[in-house]
This record gives sequence, structure tokens and C-alpha cells, in this order.
Amino acid sequence: MFILSTFSDLIQIFPEDFQKPSREAIEDNINSKYANKVVQNVGLCVGLHDLLESSEGLIGHGTGIVNVNVKFRLVVFRPFRGEILEGVIKENSVQGIRIALDFFWDIFVPGPSNLFDGCKFNTAEDAWVWYEEGNELFFDKGEVVRFRVEAEQWHDLSPQKPIRGQEEAVAEKKVPYSIIGSMQQGGLGPILWWPNEEGEAEGDAEEGAAEEEA
Repeated sequence: MFILSTFSDLIQIFPEDFQKPSREAIEDNINSKYANKVVQNVGLCVGLHDLLESSEGLIGHGTGIVNVNVKFRLVVFRPFRGEILEGVIKENSVQGIRIALDFFWDIFVPGPSNLFDGCKFNTAEDAWVWYEEGNELFFDKGEVVRFRVEAEQWHDLSPQKPIRGQEEAVAEKKVPYSIIGSMQQGGLGPILWWPNEEGEAEGDAEEGAAEEEA
């Protein structure tokens, strides 16, 4: 789910940071520039892992800003295809299910193609339902679910030159990085559906442990 990625960049240290030790000032500015940002075809940058190299600082003419060439490694969120992750259902729609992690919300499971056979969207309940052998199993909002990573989607959101004749066209809302997932094999979907190693549903096991503690 997380990888280390190496970057080389020119980092600027502003006069208000001069009271900090040089290394601290550089690290703070790297985090300010990259943390929680998506780098195309790399992933979502979480934070600085370590500083590998740094040059002598050069003061910009007339600005007082110190420019430093640095090489560093960042912790990056980029799960691999086929990886199993856990998240929370944030939204059900006719198109599918949107899932969120604590720090990443752009995960989408198209329905019904990437759900179990027999899944249908129930408009009355505003949720996807798996109709299995006479049972109705709901993908309820707020449920913790397991899903498999199937694909990545990248969109370059840098400013683009408008196309002649389409200046007033409404641009489709896109995010720079999103994940397409699936929940169509045993063990995926809401974790309460599946027994643990002792044969109990995971929710029942947690309730039993709570009763023992009481």
C-alpha cells in the first residue's frame, strides 16, 4: 500500500524559516510542498521519509530566499493491482459504491460489474444489495468493507489551453488520482459477512469479547 519514492527538487527556504536549523527548515518545506499532494504516475505523497542529499544554499538576488537542491525520499500511497484493502462505504449510487480510507477518498467500485453476481441497487434503501439464496445482504453506508484494487486512473489537472469553440463547456469534475476496486470474491465486501478462523462472524466475536471483559 505504501512505497518509498526518490525525488530531486529545488527547495526554497524563506527568511521566516532562517531561525530553524538548516535541516529542519529543508524538511519542513519539503513536507509543505509535497504532503497530501498527488504526483502524476507516482501516487499520493504522505510525508518525508528521509533527506538523502542537499547542496549549499544560494540566496536569490533581491528576494532573500535561499534555494537548495535536495534529494529525498517520500512515503507514497500507491497500492498494487490485486492488493486487498479495508475501507468504509461512503456513498451508494446506481453507478456503484464509493469507499474511503482515513486519508484517501477516491476509491470506486462500479456496480454491478465489480460486485457479486446477483447484486442490485435498491432505490428504496439507497444501497446495493446482494440477493443470495433468499437472503438480502446490504452494502450499507458506514460499513467496513474489504475490496481488491483493480486499476488506477490518472488525470493531469494542470492548466490546459482552452479549445477554440469550447471555452464555455463545463469541465467534468475529475480528481488527479483514483482507484477502481472490486468486491466479487469470497471474503470481500462487508467484513461482518464472513466468519473468522474460529467460525464466528467477526462482529459476533467482538461482541463476545466485550461481554467477557464486562
